[in-house]
Amino acid sequence: QVQLVESGGRLVQAGGSLRLSCTGSGRMFNLYAVGWFRQAPGKEREFVAAISRSGDGLADADSVKGRFTMSRDKNTVYLEMNNLTPEDTAVYYCAAACGGEWTASSCGYWGQGTQVTVSS
Repeated sequence: QVQLVESGGRLVQAGGSLRLSCTGSGRMFNLYAVGWFRQAPGKEREFVAAISRSGDGLADADSVKGRFTMSRDKNTVYLEMNNLTPEDTAVYYCAAACGGEWTASSCGYWGQGTQVTVSS
């Protein structure tokens, strides 16, 4: 079993930066690639970015390229978000055991989410 806990979400102004954290527990956590997803009100959950178990970037969505970066250290995975826009407002979730398919339906473990709100 793997438990995931996200933190770091808050209200920020457009153009600002945030760093989200996803802390994993369970001895299997470090064996998994980890992804970040987000879900805005009234929209489906969408993929944001993913990182391998060794810390290499695997993929990121076109909407965040050049602005969001993932890293991992021990049992925590980070999502560094820069130049935020109101369109980035969403609940952000980390996920593991996605089998390399970075879709919302493919991941076996999810955190509870952390709210990011970007004001204009």
